Amino acid sequence: MTWTMTPERFDSPDAALLRRDYYDEVASRYWGRPATAEEIDAGLTDDGAERLVPPTGEFVVGRIGGAAAACAGLIVTDPGIADLTRVYVRPEVRGTGGGGLLLATIESRARALGVRQIRLDTRNDLVEARGLYAKHGYREVPAFHRRQYAEHWFAKEL
Repeated sequence: MTWTMTPERFDSPDAALLRRDYYDEVASRYWGRPATAEEIDAGLTDDGAERLVPPTGEFVVGRIGGAAAACAGLIVTDPGIADLTRVYVRPEVRGTGGGGLLLATIESRARALGVRQIRLDTRNDLVEARGLYAKHGYREVPAFHRRQYAEHWFAKEL
């Protein structure tokens, strides 16, 4: 099956479901139990997703065989700098190349917005994500903020 990556509104039906599934996975891993629907709703409320549109950002949806299966967001934080966020590939299609294509697409979209550096934070338990970032040229850097849930910081020059 072939992957396709396209910019899409963060609140389209497919994008909204992917964002929900992303939050479900990261919250469930963090708490060590399945997140409840109420916890997921609370996490998605006022989460800043409205910034995932040009010129302040971008949102990309990846499809494999036509089915929505991955997403990533980008938020411009300073001139030339953007944060990568909400990177998610459905577990059943991990390892099929979607993560790398997703990063390449979001990096291309970042360049179009004038971004020269992408950075991100992640957690210890998100081992697959850290591996994906390192494989695609993101390097660990000193902390650039102190927020709850951030345990590793990465950056990539474009």
